[in-house]
Amino acid sequence: MTVLRSRPEDSAAVASPRDYSLDILRILSICGVVAIHVFGLRVGADPQAGRGWWAAVAIDIGFIWVVPVFVMISGALLLGSRQVEEAPAAFYRKRAVRLVPALIFWNAVYLVGVRIWMRQEHLSTARVLQLLYDGSVFTQLYFLWLILGLYAIAPVLAGFIRGRGSRRAFATAGILLVMTVLAFMVPGVLAHFGVNRPIPLNIFTYWMPYVGYFAAGYALRKVRLRGLRLASASVLTAALIAFTVWHFGHRGVLPVADMLVSISYLGAGVALAALGVFVVGLSLAEFIKVPRRGGALLGTLSNASFGVFLVHLVVFEAIRLNVPAVLGAKSFMAVAAAYVVTLTASFAISWLASKTPLLRRVF
Repeated sequence: MTVLRSRPEDSAAVASPRDYSLDILRILSICGVVAIHVFGLRVGADPQAGRGWWAAVAIDIGFIWVVPVFVMISGALLLGSRQVEEAPAAFYRKRAVRLVPALIFWNAVYLVGVRIWMRQEHLSTARVLQLLYDGSVFTQLYFLWLILGLYAIAPVLAGFIRGRGSRRAFATAGILLVMTVLAFMVPGVLAHFGVNRPIPLNIFTYWMPYVGYFAAGYALRKVRLRGLRLASASVLTAALIAFTVWHFGHRGVLPVADMLVSISYLGAGVALAALGVFVVGLSLAEFIKVPRRGGALLGTLSNASFGVFLVHLVVFEAIRLNVPAVLGAKSFMAVAAAYVVTLTASFAISWLASKTPLLRRVF
């Protein structure tokens, strides 16, 4: 999902031989992104309908941390890059060449190819403009605007937190995350009193709530836990994820939790879980010995993750519209099979596209 690769020339934090911890976390996260979009169909089709529904919820909501973790991975790589701070103009040019063509191409693919051709939607000019401005042309495309905004502020943020010791990085990340969580908690509290005050986001503002995660990725990039600390953090992270899954399926049981702990990427519980996944994931990856061939495969899969993020909903939409059992979303096994096919095909397409110079510019 993230646009970034672990390239030695981009990041001073990337060592030789290659550190595969971020690659492992990125691959796991992109599998989670696809799972959210595929199993979410089963979750929304027939709420609270037996074990199949709960299994889909466990997978869907169990991966709710993936977007914050992707942003943290980007922060770990970008804000640790010398080019970001020392040559911002070159950084902007390099990222624009990578992101702008993908932004234009994939918005066109999902608007024309998926909505108009595959779904046969009739879109007015006003509707198209609304979709574009809201960044909602299709489910996942808002992330391109989000990462574009983070690119824009990366040199400023890097200049503020780098070279000042780890204390400033941790303080900056902590303050930004707390402010964001509180800001997105308030609408839930107000709703409890009958006041409707949602926080709308658009293509110019999607990035703002994620700056705290961006800074946290840099602050936490070298944190590695061992022994009891690692065990405690693992248990706490798993408990937070388990509670989020339970809470989603039992809304109304705990009114105070419903009010204060939103089940969203910017909710307090999800923020803590995402931080836990990032630190625990990187710490556990230290124990994995990667052989040369395994490392090559991990690098290939990691580099293909951005393409998987972009193409997987085209693949899934083709399956959904042509397989009745998936379209109805009543069968957990049918949706699970669709997930396996979607994930495998998306990785294959992304890898093949990386071998084609023209397609490489938009994958």
